[in-house]
Amino acid sequence: MENNERMLKQLEFLLELDKLKNLYRQTYIYRDDLPTGSAEFEGNFKERKPLPRKENDAEHSFSLAIAAVVLAEYSNEPVDVLKVMKMVLVHDAVEIDAGDTYCYDEEGAKTKRQRELKAADRIFGLLPDDQQAEYRSLWDEFEECVTPEAKFAHSMDRIQPLLLNYTREGISWKEHGVHFEQVEKRCSKIKDGSDDLWDHFHNLLENAKNRGILPE
Repeated sequence: MENNERMLKQLEFLLELDKLKNLYRQTYIYRDDLPTGSAEFEGNFKERKPLPRKENDAEHSFSLAIAAVVLAEYSNEPVDVLKVMKMVLVHDAVEIDAGDTYCYDEEGAKTKRQRELKAADRIFGLLPDDQQAEYRSLWDEFEECVTPEAKFAHSMDRIQPLLLNYTREGISWKEHGVHFEQVEKRCSKIKDGSDDLWDHFHNLLENAKNRGILPE
């Protein structure tokens, strides 16, 4: 009976996190290609023109987790990759209640911390006590950004939208009137987790500025 209650709490938490699939961010996915499969399946879609689509929070979190695995060798310090993966997979769970505050929204940023703390209490509180403590601790650690794992997790969180915006010709930057200095300031946090990755992505930013897709 006790184990059953534990499982029910875990399943409730998983269903709650499924809501992340309906929370859309401001970053567009890399490609808008239609699904592929059999010739018959493709034929059903051949007349449809794909439209630009923004990623949701679940897709974002998955992207950070796989990036942490692939790019871990560039971390400034050795990191526990599994811990980084767990951290990035739950780091945006609070947005189920708090919503996605656009990173350049100065007005929304004023209440962001308060909204997210309240959300963290409720959402992680769905879990059994031991997992509640672990995942809430991981979320707090990410927010504080002091440990090597948290710093590298933040690097992934900056790299992913930067890469997508760059490859999509700055579509989201243009929509929101974002300028080079804003992105450079925000993304400079990459270097706290990886000097090598910052060198590469800072070059991309400079290139975006020179090409006019990220105005000064």
